Amino acid sequence: MTKRQIQRTLDRLAYEIMERNRGAENLVVVGIERAGAVVAERLVDSIRRISPSDLASCSLDVTRFRDDTPYDEAPALLPDLEDRNVILVDDVLFTGRTARAALDAVVRAGRPRSIQLLVLIDRGHREYPIQPDYVGRTMPTKHRERVEVDTASWTVDVVE
Repeated sequence: MTKRQIQRTLDRLAYEIMERNRGAENLVVVGIERAGAVVAERLVDSIRRISPSDLASCSLDVTRFRDDTPYDEAPALLPDLEDRNVILVDDVLFTGRTARAALDAVVRAGRPRSIQLLVLIDRGHREYPIQPDYVGRTMPTKHRERVEVDTASWTVDVVE
């Protein structure tokens, strides 16, 4: 994907979010570190162009919530999520492990009205029953391939 294709995709996703949530008033956009947080910032910019608001994104480090690292009781540092619609943003959805860890972190931080998952790229190969609510592009890949989202140049490539 080129920079222009990514921006067009984020604009489309912003409209989908606004329609489903009837505006941006009750939204909290949470980007999964690293690239997901950058995608979240760009998504918020797209939403603001549709409907000017004070909506902002925050980032979430899910390292301590993963099932392949030791459990840590420390809560995620997130804004108040009580009765809010949380848009959880990641760059690539693959096995679902990172998304599952992010869900754990969000639930421990509060009781949101809803948690909606947005991914720029869905490449399949799930190990968990995780299904995104918003998908920028589906890219079927081989298991050994990687999808790289370069947030500096805003390109997406599949590499072996």
